[in-house]
Amino acid sequence: MIGTWIKERTGATDKRRVLFESLMRRTYRQAYSFASKLAGNSAEAEDLVQETYVRAYRFFHRYDESLPFTNWLYRIMSNAHIDMVRRRQRIKSTSMEQPSALGTSTIDVPDPSATAERAMIDEAMGEHVTEALAHMTPEFRTAVLLADVEGMAYEEIADVMHTSVGTVRSRIHRGRKQLRRHLLRRAPEVY
Repeated sequence: MIGTWIKERTGATDKRRVLFESLMRRTYRQAYSFASKLAGNSAEAEDLVQETYVRAYRFFHRYDESLPFTNWLYRIMSNAHIDMVRRRQRIKSTSMEQPSALGTSTIDVPDPSATAERAMIDEAMGEHVTEALAHMTPEFRTAVLLADVEGMAYEEIADVMHTSVGTVRSRIHRGRKQLRRHLLRRAPEVY
């Protein structure tokens, strides 16, 4: 699977490739879980995980094996997520009310949130919390998820996000405020 792809594209040594594949297998579920919380839907989460592992392998020679692989991977993932958000903002949108090029009066769009994975995430985190996370500033969302869901220390988060501990504290504080405000607006009776 990815091992063949890696070897064909990079000419990687077998030892390095085996180590990377082993780390990838051990962290895939955790990485996908974090990506789905960052991205908000399964299709974008899959793209984010794929992009993260491709970048991780490309720069695997920079990985310090004495440090936790997941912290290094989360740093790559948060950067890849921010890049995806920026790219998405540059893409031109078309109104759903505008006639389509096919001559139909409306554009049919599948509901990506109607998946079993999405239902499990919504049930575990609560629909309101998931919606609130989707509306947060990406840097704040990443900091809050790393602290409150992944249980990382501020120093680890600072390392993952390439920033200072003070900035992490500020992002977590401001992110929690955004989250609280959204929850109070959407479901004041619950929160």
